[in-house]
Amino acid sequence: MSLSGAHNDRGEVKVRDSLDDLSTELADYIAELSEASVKERGVFAIALSGGSLVSLMGKLCEAPYNKTVDWSKWYIFWADERVVAKNHTDSNYKLAKDGLLSKVPIVPSHVHSINDSVSAEEAADEYEFAIRQLVKTRVVSVSDNSDCPKFDLILLGMGPDGHVASLFPNHSVLNEKDEWVTFITDSPKPPPERITFTLPVINSASNVAVVVTGDSKAEAVHLAIDDVGPDCPSLPARMVQPNGKLVWFLDKPAASKLDHPHQG
Repeated sequence: MSLSGAHNDRGEVKVRDSLDDLSTELADYIAELSEASVKERGVFAIALSGGSLVSLMGKLCEAPYNKTVDWSKWYIFWADERVVAKNHTDSNYKLAKDGLLSKVPIVPSHVHSINDSVSAEEAADEYEFAIRQLVKTRVVSVSDNSDCPKFDLILLGMGPDGHVASLFPNHSVLNEKDEWVTFITDSPKPPPERITFTLPVINSASNVAVVVTGDSKAEAVHLAIDDVGPDCPSLPARMVQPNGKLVWFLDKPAASKLDHPHQG
């Protein structure tokens, strides 16, 4: 059974019975956006996160997507990254390389990872500078409402605490308005040093997809999507309010506490 529908102003919610169905749905969605973006702009600029997200993108390495997607037009970025060596088990780059990038013909120079040999602050500054150069050449679009980059797609996971990228609840980086990429050295989850896109960049994207699985995240999904009233603490995931389109990809356990999971 597949369910989807609009959910107040919190975007489109897609609930799937199995992780296999969810993976297929996600691959279809990414492939369609890639095709539309390549047709319109000649490139597809996509930002990834870590966690189970990359494994759920695995269907893209299989038929038909591995042949039908125009991989040569993809430009890969990371919405957040742990400041560790690229071969470290905590590296989001390693996760993506092992699970996706090494299995499809993406142009190596189109993969924009962080400099892992400098401090978190320097890594954030360098990453923002690299993105600014690509905005100048229009590999990455620019927002209609600000000078922020407008990625074609930002893919996010969500933690049980409602964090997205490396934007954690009650952290000062949630208030960052000027930087595109910032850093933290006190992540509540190890490793402590990370770089992350800021909310203005996430909310400037043409498309944002939040992919969430498992019952441990059901309460956070409820607080992020349902109309919970003004007294509820605002989770970082709820602050994802893009100018573009927002889609939630949920499995049944993650959607189990939604007020109207079958809406639409």
